[in-house]
Amino acid sequence: MASGHLSIEDFFTRLSSLFQARRNSTHGSVYLTQKRLSFQSSSTASQTPINSPSPDSAPSSSPVPILIRASNGKSKERRSDKIKLSTVVQPDQLEGFFTKYAEVVKGGATALKKRDRSGRKKATKAKKKGKAGGGGTDADKK
Repeated sequence: MASGHLSIEDFFTRLSSLFQARRNSTHGSVYLTQKRLSFQSSSTASQTPINSPSPDSAPSSSPVPILIRASNGKSKERRSDKIKLSTVVQPDQLEGFFTKYAEVVKGGATALKKRDRSGRKKATKAKKKGKAGGGGTDADKK
């Protein structure tokens, strides 16, 4: 594992505590991302011809590790409060990892609040109502 990445068990422990911290606050977000981990150096990337397909889009003969990240999404102004977690999952560990990952995320997501979009819905209904009442020409009305 590269430096800075947590072990899988540490990742789950800290992810659970990140969701718990969010549960105890009045607002906030938890961002989860995942991507394939490529080991391509920048020198080989510059040597790749323009017309050739990128290594990420080409089918791979062997599975590649996946990088999983989690963050509490604090802005630049509050960077000292930002929590960033990451781990690398090897292809042979994926099934067990995603089983536990789903449990942790589902458990944490129950505490998250849905965004209040009632104002947006009211504005959309009013806009539609205004369009429906004003359509038609004078010839249609006679």
